[in-house]
Amino acid sequence: MNAKGTVFRYGDNVDTDVIIPARYLNTSNGKELAAHCMEDIDVNFVKEVKEGDIIVADKNFGCGSSREHAPLAIKEAGVSCVIARTFARIFYRNAINIGLPILECEAAADGISKGDVVEVNFDTGVITNVTKGESYQGQPFPTFMQEIIQKGGLVNKIKAQR
Repeated sequence: MNAKGTVFRYGDNVDTDVIIPARYLNTSNGKELAAHCMEDIDVNFVKEVKEGDIIVADKNFGCGSSREHAPLAIKEAGVSCVIARTFARIFYRNAINIGLPILECEAAADGISKGDVVEVNFDTGVITNVTKGESYQGQPFPTFMQEIIQKGGLVNKIKAQR
């Protein structure tokens, strides 16, 4: 599994209320949620994001409520991966459950800027900043987590088994 895209960069404590504002939580339709993803922190995000792009943030990304809508909105917006110094634990689990790859890597959070092109190798955990010619070592996903993500998350896996 690999990802490559242009970076959208955010700071500390990006909470689920700015990832997907509560006023849009009357639906669980991923495409509808994606249309409002990040709009309270970055009004241009939905206009500029392209399939495969990557979000990089500082610490405590996804803090706040435990809604699964937040990682779903990010995934459905086309984001291939979120890299942060740290994630809120419930966001981390929700992201894996819906099939959104996320990596914690302090060095990458320090070295990557908005607009950089970044490649991620999920097998090795290597994050390469193509723009700056730098690499950072993140924690690779265990095989079982890669399988969950590749199948679109646990939610899709459970639906497929029914």
